[in-house]
Amino acid sequence: MKKLKFTILIALCVVFVNKTNAQQAPYYTQYMFNDYLVNPAVAGTYNYFKITANQRIQWIGINDSPRTMSLSGYGPFKSRDMGYGGYIYNDVTGPESRLSLGGSYAYNIAINDEWRISGGLTVGIMQYKLDGSAMYIDEESRNDPALPEGVQSKIIPDASVGVYAYTTYYFVGLSAHQLLGNKYSLHEQTDSIQGISRLTQHVYLAGGANFILNRDFLITPSALIKYSSPGQIQAEINAKVTYQRMAWAALAFRTGDAISIMGGYNYENRILIGIAYDLTISDLRRYSNGTIEVMVGYNFNKIK
Repeated sequence: MKKLKFTILIALCVVFVNKTNAQQAPYYTQYMFNDYLVNPAVAGTYNYFKITANQRIQWIGINDSPRTMSLSGYGPFKSRDMGYGGYIYNDVTGPESRLSLGGSYAYNIAINDEWRISGGLTVGIMQYKLDGSAMYIDEESRNDPALPEGVQSKIIPDASVGVYAYTTYYFVGLSAHQLLGNKYSLHEQTDSIQGISRLTQHVYLAGGANFILNRDFLITPSALIKYSSPGQIQAEINAKVTYQRMAWAALAFRTGDAISIMGGYNYENRILIGIAYDLTISDLRRYSNGTIEVMVGYNFNKIK
């Protein structure tokens, strides 16, 4: 029995370590509806203030699989070509969790009659927490010096930067997250063991276009390319169809990970509701029943 428990623990560690190495920052399937979380330069590019909440449960069927909750809000200054915003999210994977909050400032200018460009900066803090008690599988493991005792946490500064160019029909943005690359301790250091990890930089390149088919239908193809050090790249390709600015449906493909099906409703351009389901196509499909994500947003009155 102990051997079986140990084997299961090792398998879960491999899954979560691979996730951490590939993507320390949280995933968002419906990122196109909250692109501020991808790029802080988006703050101020709309003429109204909006708030968005996300709940994501990843790899359903696997115990202690990643879960992400986020809340963000952003909008423009009334009389200046500037924007501001803020966010908070909690990303939990088994015994480890990251609680992050930050505030953003953005400034945008016109390049010509069609294009505008915006630059944004986010500064904040992140609390990394590790619950050592959740890592014990039997009494013998409590004496393992590689496992931390109790709940340990550390607060570190964080920052991200981005640039975003856009017209009525086209948009493209480049952003970098976890710029400071801070180290954080997983457990108390002793003379014989050290637990040092580092936040790696994440770079996102996103772009897309809006094509009006007729008075009822709008098609928006888009793509998001993610790069994280050292040399890990993942791409996501989306195609969204909107009917009369109210109902929408979308398909997405994330390389090496999942195929996503999305749908939602926009009530009078005020309340936005969306749901997404990721069908896992990696080796985890043998253990996972997919991923589900729910999004709710609210748009306030126009202020400029």
